[in-house]
This record gives sequence, structure tokens and C-alpha cells, in this order.
Amino acid sequence: MKFLQRLWERIRPVSRGQWIFGFSIVAVLVLSIVVVPWVWDYTNSPTFCGTQCHTMPPEYNAWQRSPHARVSCVECHIGRDFIATSFSRKAGDLMHVVKMSSGQYHFPLYATGMLPAREACERCHWPEKFSTDSLKTVKHFDTDIKNTEITTYLMMKTGGGTNREGRGFGIHWHIENKIEFIALDELKQNIPWIQVTDANGKATTYVDIENPPTADQVAKSDKHRMDCIDCHNRISHTFRNPEQAVDDALTRKQIDASIPFIKKKAVEVLSGTYRSFDDANKSIDALNGFYTQNYADYAKSNANSIKAAIEALKTMYHTLVFPTQDLSWTTHPENIGHRDWPACFRCHDGKHFTEDNKQAIRLECNVCHTLPEVTNGSGPAPIISLVRTDEPDSHKTTTWLAEHRTVFNSTCQACHDTNNAGGKDNSSFCSNSACHGQAWKYVGLNAPALAKIFPAPAVRRGDPNVPPKNVPHPIGGSPDCQVCHGANKTRPMPADHAGRKNEVCLACHKPSTAAATATPAPGATRTSAGGPPGITHDTAGRTQCLGCHANNATGVPQITKFHKDFGFTNNNCLTCHKPAGAAQPGAAPTTGAPASGGIKKLPATHAGRAICTACHTPGLAGAPKLPASHTGRTDETCKACHQGP
Repeated sequence: MKFLQRLWERIRPVSRGQWIFGFSIVAVLVLSIVVVPWVWDYTNSPTFCGTQCHTMPPEYNAWQRSPHARVSCVECHIGRDFIATSFSRKAGDLMHVVKMSSGQYHFPLYATGMLPAREACERCHWPEKFSTDSLKTVKHFDTDIKNTEITTYLMMKTGGGTNREGRGFGIHWHIENKIEFIALDELKQNIPWIQVTDANGKATTYVDIENPPTADQVAKSDKHRMDCIDCHNRISHTFRNPEQAVDDALTRKQIDASIPFIKKKAVEVLSGTYRSFDDANKSIDALNGFYTQNYADYAKSNANSIKAAIEALKTMYHTLVFPTQDLSWTTHPENIGHRDWPACFRCHDGKHFTEDNKQAIRLECNVCHTLPEVTNGSGPAPIISLVRTDEPDSHKTTTWLAEHRTVFNSTCQACHDTNNAGGKDNSSFCSNSACHGQAWKYVGLNAPALAKIFPAPAVRRGDPNVPPKNVPHPIGGSPDCQVCHGANKTRPMPADHAGRKNEVCLACHKPSTAAATATPAPGATRTSAGGPPGITHDTAGRTQCLGCHANNATGVPQITKFHKDFGFTNNNCLTCHKPAGAAQPGAAPTTGAPASGGIKKLPATHAGRAICTACHTPGLAGAPKLPASHTGRTDETCKACHQGP
């Protein structure tokens, strides 16, 4: 009691103003210790950045599925630094609020004023670290009825390290060395000038021969030192295109890959232009009607799979397009890769040369990764060659990819399988669909200025008394001579050959490598003159020969290995093999009776039915059972013979 009395005697003289001042001090201290740190922490959180600002949902959505999903926004956009420095940088961002409030902006928005990579990225990623080659597996799906899975295998040559350690090569060579460039646009997509300075201080300059900058432009333009962000510009905010999104959903089994043509139809609806999300949803819902009308049996028994796919596509569309901000996969370039945007081809396009036109920035698949290997369906993974020890000196020049289009000859086949050159059936080195089967619109190999440096060989008018030249390379199945010898191609045909078809070419020009002799298929009979075996059945309605003769069907003669190696297709069969009674090439006519009874057509009630074996193998509900001779045949082979609706 005495203690309380003494305390009261001391505080009783305190005035009201002094009490208010004291409580104010305490309140400020509590606010500083508790509230201010909480506010600072919350406003630095990804939740605040991504949801409180109405311009950020697209970026927030992409960040959530990015490699940096556990890295907060401020670590890259403000940086890890002393709190006073971070506070001043954050205060500068208040200008964004001012611009938004005053309408000083336009959509789509792009990030500006980013910290240099050396102050942001390199706080976590050590640029001098050496990384070994790493396997990259890329899965996508074809647009056929089966949505065939296609897998591409690459070994990425990441590299890195430093020159003093005998490293400094691979993709991260760009960071170890001093590279400066001039970009003509804010997004750095048009780069006409690059300068590389080596360890000895020697500078080598490359310019775009199609669009060389003037000396005055070079002098006045800002020269940017290349860093991580010049390639990894969308590492946390990638906007996928419809094909990438659908491939990802099929790979993750969010969409059933057994739905006929789902890859093709999904990409079509996601790529459409719509006024609103409601319109997009209506278009996606229409897929149900497509399957009900065209694949009635499948739609009836797999209604849940189709419904799940439609719902997945609706959700997916909301991550691809943001109409209120004019933003989609078409608005923000991604500089990794070289398919949808120039990216690597901004510099490695084959037309950035030194002043003397003797050296170029290399344009070769195996500079940054191994040659891509492609497999279809459930085929075995390919063997990837990491290093070629027998590569000739001609391949090591910086201009090889431009030159090889005009200098190829019979020596190519010593190392490479050249069947179906220029094709995309993956039957040989020269028909690799990951290379030749693509339209590389950002590569400059067809640039007119490049043609002046590497002109195509002059075509001289032939002497009628001199026999036509042999083809200096082997040819594969279904050869397409026009790929290289058509108008405006690598080695165009003479003017007097205009209009001649591929079939005519080989009538005069013979391949330098003789084709192997075919052996008769089991059960087939050669003609009396030793020509190809004749066809022992009626060919009416039977156009897909390989549907039976190349699928290991029981009791059916199979094509020979020679035919497979050369990639013969259905179009080639009737060139040599003739129906019974028809003349064979170089052989006497053979005899043979066509199959009796004819081939039954599908009834009208079977329109849209694609799963034939489901009913006809067990004889379900009275359906005719497959005969013993049809054992092993698949749904794809049925319509090769049995035509119908």
C-alpha cells in the first residue's frame, strides 16, 4: 500500500498534456516495433504484389508455375540490399501509382528499370560455376487422330566456368566473355550490331548484312553489355502459347490423350479470337457437339473424359489470354529457344558477319545442344552422340551451315544417312523432323545478301550429246527433288526444266549409289522374269497397302527390310507391284484370281465409328467376327479396305 501511495503522489502532479505526450511516444514505439515491420513485410510479399495491383494478375499467374515460384517478387525487382537502399527503391516505384492514376500508361505493360542481372540474378546464381551437359526431354503431341506422342531428346551444353580454369565454353560462354550489342527496339528483338572482346582485349565486330547500321548509328547508340536477362528474360513470367499449354496438359494427363484429335481441336479453340471469356467458353463447350456428331460411339462411352477436357481447356484459356490488358502469348517475347520468337536467332541467324564477310556468328544446332533426336509413340530412346571426333575441317568453319547447302556431294554419306534428304520422317540424319521439318522463319539462310556471299553453283545448259549427270547422293523413299532443286532453292533446276515433276527427274538422273536388291516377302511370288512380286488380290478400295503389309499381321506378306530402310510409302507400292494379270516392270504378265466375294463397305449407320475391333473382335452384339486371316489387324487397317461413311 505504501508503494502505491508513493507512486500516486509522484504521478498526481503530471499534467494532462504530459500524459498525452507520453502515450503518444509509447504508441509510436509500439507502431515502429510491431506495425511498421508487418506492413513492410506484407507489401513485399508476392500476394500483395500479385493481387492488390490490378495490372499484375497475368504476371502473378505465370510466376506461380515458374522455376522462381518460391522467390519473392522484391528479391528480383528490388534486390537483396540494405533496408535503406531497398526502401528508396521501393519509394521510387510509387511513380507507377502516379502513372496509373493519371492514365500515363498503355497496355500491354512491360517491365522497365529492372536491376542489372549482376545485382539480382547473380546474388543466387554463381556465374563462374561450371555446369555439365544435361539431358532435356521435350514432349509434344501430333495433331493426328491418335494424338501421337513425339519426344525430342537434347543434351544441353550449359558449360560455364572461367577461361583460367580451362572452362568458359558452352551456353554460359556468353557471360564469361564481354559481349556488347546494339538493339534497335525496347524489347531487344532487333540486334544488328554485336562486338565480342576476348581476354587479350581484341574486339571483333559482327553486323547484320541485311540491315547494317551506319557508323553514325553505332556511335550514337547505347551499347548494352550482355547478361543473364538477355536470354532468361521471362524465366519467372512465361506466357505459354496454346500448343505448349495443350502439350503440357496431355503430358500431365489433365486431358485424356485417347480422345480423337483432341490436340488439334484444343489448339484450334484456344487460338481463336474472342470478345470475352464467355465467348471463349462457348467455343470450347462446342467441342462436345463435335464429338457427339463425329464420334458418337466414343462420345457416348467416354463422356466424362470429354467433359474433363473441356473444363481443363476453359481453365487453361484464362491463363493464356488477358483481354482487359491486351496481353497474351503473342505480346511478350521469350528469348530462350528459337521457335516462336527470334531469341537465339537474334544474333545466331547466319547473317551476322565480320566486315570482311569471312567470319560469322555461328548458326549450328550443336553449338548449344546436340543434334535433336526424335522418337514417335512408344519407340525406344535414341542414342545421342555427344562429341563427333571425325568431324572434317569444313564443318568447323563459322559459315558451315550456310555453305553446306551448296557443297553437299557423295562424300556426305560416309558419315551421314541421307535417305529422304530434306524430309521430316526421321528415317535418316537428313530427314530429322526437328531440323528439316520446321519452318525456321527467323533464320537468315535465305537472305539475298547471304546469297551474294555463298552463291549457288551456276547451272550450265546441258549438251544433248552428253548423258545426264548422276545424282551425287543417295535418295530415299518418295524422293522430293524439288526440296533442293525447285525454283529459288539451293540448286535450282535449269530454266528449261520448269514444270517437270519429281517422277521425271529420276527417269534421266540416276543415283550414284545403287539400291539394294529387294528380296521377296514371305508368301509372295516373284514374276517369271525376276521382277517384283505381283499383287494376288483385288486392289479396288485398297489403297493403304502398308496397313496390312507393314504391321506384322498374321498370314499377310510383310514388306522387306530394304523397303523399310528406304522409307517406302503407300504411294510407292503400285509403282512396282501390279495387280494380278497386269504387266510387271521388265517381267511377263502373271496370273492370279482376285479375292472372291468383294470387300464389304461400311453401312451408313457406322458413320463416325473408329473403334472397329472393339465390336468385331469378340463379335459383340451379333457383329460379324474378324476372320482368322485378320488376326492382329488394328482399327487403322480396317478402313484401308472397308470404305464407308
